[in-house]
Amino acid sequence: MSYIINGIQQIGIGVSNAREVFNWYRKNRGFDILVFEDVAPASLMTAYTNGEIMNRHALLAMNMQGGGGLEIWQFSDRDPEPQKKAFQWGDLGINAMKLRHTNPEYHRKLAQGPWHNWMQWTYSEHIFCNSNQNSGGVMGAIIGVSNMQRSLKFYQEVLGFDNIKNDDIGVFQDFGYIPGGNSKFRRVILGHNGRKVGGFGKLLGPCEIELIQVLDRTPNKIYENRLWGDLGYIHLCFDISGMDCLKSRAKAIGHDFKVDSADSFDMGKAAGRFGYVEDPDGTLIELVETHKVPIFKPLGLYINLKKRNPEKPLPNWMVKTLRFHRMRKDLKV
Repeated sequence: MSYIINGIQQIGIGVSNAREVFNWYRKNRGFDILVFEDVAPASLMTAYTNGEIMNRHALLAMNMQGGGGLEIWQFSDRDPEPQKKAFQWGDLGINAMKLRHTNPEYHRKLAQGPWHNWMQWTYSEHIFCNSNQNSGGVMGAIIGVSNMQRSLKFYQEVLGFDNIKNDDIGVFQDFGYIPGGNSKFRRVILGHNGRKVGGFGKLLGPCEIELIQVLDRTPNKIYENRLWGDLGYIHLCFDISGMDCLKSRAKAIGHDFKVDSADSFDMGKAAGRFGYVEDPDGTLIELVETHKVPIFKPLGLYINLKKRNPEKPLPNWMVKTLRFHRMRKDLKV
């Protein structure tokens, strides 16, 4: 039994105005492919929404330069809440997303977006579709952890990040201007060694996880006493094949799935199966086995992945049909 990690499909961001956030990332970071926009109840996520079914408005935006997308997520029936305690670098959970950049001078540069969400430029030679811009899609995330060895076991043995690119301890200059960034950290950057990819793997490209453990203070949990979907990075999502095998592997090392749709779900015109598993500190990792993706809605055209060889990437021309979803103007807020 085996499974394939095709790459990071998207990172989830809890926001207070989904369309406003989409418009900013469209204009400023090249996420101009609107794969879907959907309003529906999040009926399977009650474990993280105080046992209540919450309605939500979600958009999935992609950047054809290459990399994962953004799932921009807004509660429809409550005001999302900010982090309870002031954020400090190294708090437990997703601290920043990594965005691809074509200029090596931007490698490992950190910046804060307009909604207090940190992002790190990460130099990458991978370009799926040259769109004449420097910024690509999501390449990974920086995740605060409380016990590095325990977290390494999860990310290496479940998600296959078997290549340790860096493992350093110290005070890091690039963290210095972030709240809490002057602390002492252990910093481990993980990648994949020669992994197989299928489906949309060529678009998603290589990915990396950066785990940071603060060593001279006790970190707070970013989502302590808050709901999934409140403000900030809510999950990191991987596009995978072989959900049952991955679920068995996670369970074998003590990480049972917390959510499993177990059957096809419907998010507008995209369909598949999804599950959620927690890393050792409770950071939510979403796993999606995509079954179909819309190409051109007016004609009812879809990419059907369910019967394809999971180790065979889709032809480039087929993936590039996602450009039919390009938004050249702002959405009405």
